[in-house]
Amino acid sequence: MEFHEDIVIVGAGIAGLATALGLHRSGIRSLVLESSEGLRVTGFALAMWTNAWRALDALGIGDVLRATAHQIQGFEISSFNSNLPSQEPSPNSNLNSVKTELRCVRRKDLLETLERELPQGTVRYSSKIVSIEESGNFKLLHLADGSVFRTKVLIGCDGVNSMVAKWLGLQDPVNTGRSAIRGYVVYPTNHGYEPKFHAYFGGGVRYGFVPCDDKSLYWFCTFSPSLFKYDENENNPLKMKQFVLSSIKDARNGVLDVVERTTLDCISYAPLRQRSPWNLLTGDIVQNNVCVIGDALHPMTPDLGQGGCSALEDSVVLARCLAEALLTKNGKDDEYCEKTKMGLQKFSKERRWRSFSLISAAYLVGLVQESDGVVINFLKKKFMSRLSVGIVMRMSDFDCGKLLIVS
Repeated sequence: MEFHEDIVIVGAGIAGLATALGLHRSGIRSLVLESSEGLRVTGFALAMWTNAWRALDALGIGDVLRATAHQIQGFEISSFNSNLPSQEPSPNSNLNSVKTELRCVRRKDLLETLERELPQGTVRYSSKIVSIEESGNFKLLHLADGSVFRTKVLIGCDGVNSMVAKWLGLQDPVNTGRSAIRGYVVYPTNHGYEPKFHAYFGGGVRYGFVPCDDKSLYWFCTFSPSLFKYDENENNPLKMKQFVLSSIKDARNGVLDVVERTTLDCISYAPLRQRSPWNLLTGDIVQNNVCVIGDALHPMTPDLGQGGCSALEDSVVLARCLAEALLTKNGKDDEYCEKTKMGLQKFSKERRWRSFSLISAAYLVGLVQESDGVVINFLKKKFMSRLSVGIVMRMSDFDCGKLLIVS
């Protein structure tokens, strides 16, 4: 069976749902095709910085999410063998006139809030795309169930292993030589930690945790794979947990308790990959009314905490560019395709350098933080931890702008 849709979005993750909502707020219909049977809530939680909250406010859901996520009041950074954590700039302080908002949001809460704001039927689940075919001004999306979707605009929000990115000819993301183990823990009563971003480093490992609310914490551990031989197909969270505990055993009292309390079903592992920044500058991120956003566009290491944040930026900018282009549309397919092409080209110009900067900065911050050695560790204690926090805060001071709201 063949279906016709003007705009099809592939992937119901953060970027896909936010783009659909941005288009909906602008009076434009879209359809989201998601391969899984329901919302994908893996990943536990996300650090949401200033730029993300500006995007969420533009989408009209910022205050809903603020109601359940604590404002982070500061940073504590130290080495594992130090009992004297350094007090870094507070997110609420004025750092060179940059006022920062940081909260940790459960991924499930974010996705459910985005989906709840969409018209019923916007997301079609169990819709795995197996191939993309070009047919004049249209793209034919062939699904595993045999159905075909004919669309004028195709937006790839299908993650690191994006089929749409491959269709555009973008190179596969590269392994950065680092991995991450992440966890999420819920305490029976108040966990007792201040609303601060806690981070520790040493021995080529970086570990940190941040409160989401009074009872829950999100934690992460990044490291070189040479420190932990692990096959992704093992699916052995006990082995992951034991490695993290052994890596942070010298941290001050109470830090180990966060990991020890984490149940095995709330621990995950992933190698860290990124798109080559140069591929973003030289490759096609938009072509023939097809584009990619979010992790499909700029997969990056988590060292800036900007993966989900930048996806929300993308969504607002893309929805606005398309809405501006279609403001005076008529019913002719050729004119519709030409206008959306102009909108996508504008999106490409706005997002290419921003994506390049985020990937590059994240890689460099992570490289410094996990480098080991006497000199590097001394510099980190004295200067670099503060410098890294400053870079993170400055990169988050980005305003994606507002949507073009149709009344």
